[in-house]
Amino acid sequence: MSVETKLRASDFWSPDFEYEHRDDGSIVMRQTGPLPDYLPTLADYLDTWADDTPDRTWIARRDADGAWREIGYGAARDMARRIGASLLALGLGPDRPLLILSENSLEHALLGAACFYVGIPHAPVSPAYSLVSRDHAKLKDIAATLCPGAIFADDGQAFSAALNAIAADGRHVITHRGAGAGALAFDDLLNGDPDAAVAARAALTPDTVVKYLFTSGSTGSPKAVINTNRMVCAMAAMTRDCYRFLMTTPPVVLDWAPWNHTAAGNKVSYLVLTNGGSYYIDDGKPAPGKFDETLRNLHEISCTWYFNVPVGWDMLIEELERDEALAATFFSKLSMMFYAGAGMAQHTWDRLRAIGRKTTGHEVLLATGLGSTETAPFALACTEVQESSGNVGVPSRGLEMKLVPNGGKLELRLKGPTITPGYYGDPEKTRESFDEEGFYCMGDALRPADPDDFSKGFFFDGRIAENFKLTTGTWVAVGAVRAALVDALDGLVRDAVITGENEAELGALLLLSHTARRMPEEDLNAALTEKLAAAAKRASGSASRVCRAMVLGQEPSFDRGEVTEKGSLNQRAMRASHADEIARLHAGGAGVLTV
Repeated sequence: MSVETKLRASDFWSPDFEYEHRDDGSIVMRQTGPLPDYLPTLADYLDTWADDTPDRTWIARRDADGAWREIGYGAARDMARRIGASLLALGLGPDRPLLILSENSLEHALLGAACFYVGIPHAPVSPAYSLVSRDHAKLKDIAATLCPGAIFADDGQAFSAALNAIAADGRHVITHRGAGAGALAFDDLLNGDPDAAVAARAALTPDTVVKYLFTSGSTGSPKAVINTNRMVCAMAAMTRDCYRFLMTTPPVVLDWAPWNHTAAGNKVSYLVLTNGGSYYIDDGKPAPGKFDETLRNLHEISCTWYFNVPVGWDMLIEELERDEALAATFFSKLSMMFYAGAGMAQHTWDRLRAIGRKTTGHEVLLATGLGSTETAPFALACTEVQESSGNVGVPSRGLEMKLVPNGGKLELRLKGPTITPGYYGDPEKTRESFDEEGFYCMGDALRPADPDDFSKGFFFDGRIAENFKLTTGTWVAVGAVRAALVDALDGLVRDAVITGENEAELGALLLLSHTARRMPEEDLNAALTEKLAAAAKRASGSASRVCRAMVLGQEPSFDRGEVTEKGSLNQRAMRASHADEIARLHAGGAGVLTV
C-alpha cells in the first residue's frame, strides 16, 4: 500500500505572517488578515444547534448498565433553561457563582450549560482539592475568593468532608446522589420555569463571565482566571480557523480529561459545542485499572479529533499495534491526533505516525500546541507534519505574539481577544501579569525551529520562573533538560527534578517508574548510571549535561504544592522542600550516582 505523506490543504490553515522587529530586540509576530466572524456568546451556539440539529447528540456518558445515555442539542437547551431558572431562583447570579467540586458528568455538563445560558459564572475546581487534600486549604481559599451561592457535588457522601469545610454562609448544596441533610437534588432543578431563563439570556453580552478556571496554585493559593464569552467564542473561532475540517465535519470526541482544566473544559468542550459536534465522556483514563474502560470506548466510538497526554498515548500505542480492529476503528474518521500536558517521547511519536500510516495509507497529523488558562487556552498550534515531537507551532489568527529577550531566551507574551481580563478579586496579580502594552506575560520561553524563518514554528524552551544559573553564569532551561533526561533514561524514571542552582554542574532527583521499582538495587543503579553517562556524552554543554543523580524516595506532596492537580511537578517547590537532599546530591556520597 502506497502512503501519502502530505495532508489535505483544505483540512488546515496555511498562515501568512507579518513581523515587527524592535530596537530592544523584541519581535512581534501576527498572522495577516482578521479572525473570521463568530457568534458573541455560547448561548448563541447552543441555540443555533438546538434549532438546526435538535436530535444530534451533544453530550453522552455510559450509564450504570454500560449503555450510552445521549443528550441531544434540543433536549440540552430545554434542560439548560430549566436548570438555569432554578439557579436564578436560588439567588445565584454574576456575584454569586456556582462552584462545582466533582468530576466530568452529564449533570456537570448541564449545569455548565445552564450557567452560561442565563449569565451565572460557574467554577469547576479540581476534585483533588476535595478528595486528595487533607486540610482543604486551597478549596477554602477558592470559596473565600468566589463567595459562591451554591456548590455542586455529584456524590454528596464522597464529597461530604469538602462540603462541610466550605458549605456555610447560606450556600446551597446540590447533589446528584448521596445527598446529605439539607442538600438539594439535581433532578429538582429541572422543574424551573424556562421563560425566566429566556429573559435572563437576553441580557448576555460578549463580556459576560462564563466561568472561573483556577490555576494550579503551585506557588500559593489558586488564582481565579476570568473567562468571558468573548474569550471562549474567539478561541473557538481560532480553533476552527486552524483545524478547518471542523467546519465540514461535526467533531466527534471521546475524552477523559477533567473540565476544571482549560484543555478539556474550554478547548475540547467548546470545540464540540460551537461546531455542533458530539462529546462522549470517557470514564477511563491512562491509569492502572482505568485504561481498559478507555479501550472499551475506543472500540465503539470513532473520533474525528483525539486528545491525550503523553502517558496516555504511550499506553494506547501498545494496543493500536497489537489490535488491528481497534486501530481500524480508531483511525476510520480521525483527522488528527493531539497531545499536551508534557513532552512526548520520540519513540512514541514515531510509532504513532507509523501505525497511522499503516492503518490508513496516509499521514495522520500528530501535533501539539501551547497555551494557558489565561489564553482560553488555544494560542499556538502546529499543523505541518514534523519528523520529531515538540514543535508547538505558530500564533493563531487574531493574536499578536511578542518575543522578548530574557536571560538569553525569548520570553513569550500574547495579546488578543482570547486573553483573560485578569484574575477575579486580585487586581495586583492582574497588573503584574501584563506588560505596559497590554501583552499577557506567559512566563514561557520559546526557541524557533528555524531562526531564519519563524513561520516554521517554535519549541517550548522552559518556564522563565523555573530556570536558574550555574556558577558559570550559564542559564539552564529546566523544562528542556528535564524532558531530555526523562527521555534518555528510557522508562526507568517517570519524572525528575533538575538541580544545580549556584553549583558548577547539573544534578537530578529522580522519581522511579513502576518498572524500575521492581529491579534489584544493584541492577537499577547500573542501568541508571549507564544511561546517565550516555546522555551526558550527548549533551552540548554544562547547561544541558546532568552529571549526578539520586533517587528520591518520598512522593511529591499535593498539599505542599510540589505537584499540581494535573500531576506535573512544580520544580521550584520541589527544590525548596528537598534542599537537604539537593545539598547531599551535590556534595556526593552514599546513594549519589555520578558520571
